[in-house]
Amino acid sequence: MTFVGIDVSKQRLDVYLRPSGETWSCDNDDDGHQSLAAKLRTHNPTLVVLEATGGYQAGVAAVLALAGLPVAVVNPRQVRDFAKATGKLAKTDVLDAGILAFFGEAIRPEPRPLPDEETLELQALMTRRRQLIDMRTAEENRLQVTRVAKVRDDIEETLRWLKKRVRDVETDINTTVRKSRVWREKEDLMQSFKGIGPTTARTMLVGLPELGKLNRREIAALAGLAPFNKDSGTFRGARQIRGGRPEVRALLYMASMSAVRFNPPIRAFYKRLVEAGKPKRLALIACARKILTILNAMIRTSSRWNGELPA
Repeated sequence: MTFVGIDVSKQRLDVYLRPSGETWSCDNDDDGHQSLAAKLRTHNPTLVVLEATGGYQAGVAAVLALAGLPVAVVNPRQVRDFAKATGKLAKTDVLDAGILAFFGEAIRPEPRPLPDEETLELQALMTRRRQLIDMRTAEENRLQVTRVAKVRDDIEETLRWLKKRVRDVETDINTTVRKSRVWREKEDLMQSFKGIGPTTARTMLVGLPELGKLNRREIAALAGLAPFNKDSGTFRGARQIRGGRPEVRALLYMASMSAVRFNPPIRAFYKRLVEAGKPKRLALIACARKILTILNAMIRTSSRWNGELPA
C-alpha cells in the first residue's frame, strides 16, 4: 500500500510517498496538477492526504479526485497534534509532506467527495455574506464611538453601501439555492423544524454536506457537538465538546436558543435538563445536538419534522 502526503503552498506542491520515501515537487498550477495526477496514478495510492490551507489546496484536490484518486483534505490542527505526538518537531515542506503521508497511513481519514461547482458557488456566496456582515458590524461599532460629523457621515454612507451589498448577496444565495431541486428540498425540510431559518439551513447545506449520510454519533462529532470524556485514573472530568466545524456548531447553538423559546418539544427537553441540575449553557449545547440529530434524520428519510424528539 502507498500513502501520499502533499504539502501545499501558494506556488508549490511537495510530495512524499510512504513507505518508499520517494519525494518530488511541482508547481501549484494547472500544468503541475495534471502532471502530478498522471504520476500518482502509476503508483496506485491507497490514500492521498492534503491539509486545508486557505483554499490553495482546492485546485489540486479537485484534479486528483477527478483522476479517480482517493483524496482526503484534513484539518491542519489534527496533523500538528499528530506530529507532536510522534515526536516529529522539525519542519520543512518535504518533512511536512512526510508527516501527512504518515498521518494517512496511521489514521486513515476517509476520502470524501469534493464539492461540485454549484456547491463551491454557494460556499463562496455564503462566505462573502459573512465577510460583508463582519465589515458592517465593524463600521457600526466605529459609528458608536465617533463624534466628528464628517467621519460619521462617511461611516453612515459606507454602512448604506454594505447593507445594500448584503441584500444583493442574499438575493444571489436565494437564487442559487432555489434553482437546485435537491438543495431546495433539503432547505424546505430543514425549515419545517421551528427554530431553523434560511441562514442556518443554507449554512448546513454548504458547511455540513454529510448531513443525512452519517449516523447521529458521527454527525455530532463532525459538527463538534459530541461530548468527549476527560477521565484519568480515579478522576472523572466533565465531558466537553471540541473540534468539528465551528461555524456550523455556532449556528446550531443559536438555533437552540431560538428553539427553547418557540419550539415546545425542545423547550420541554431544555427545561427537563435544567431541572435535573444541568447548567443552562450545557443544556443549550444538548439541545443543539438534539436539533442536529433531528435534522440528520429528516434529511436521511426526506421527511418533514413530525414534532417528536428522537430518543
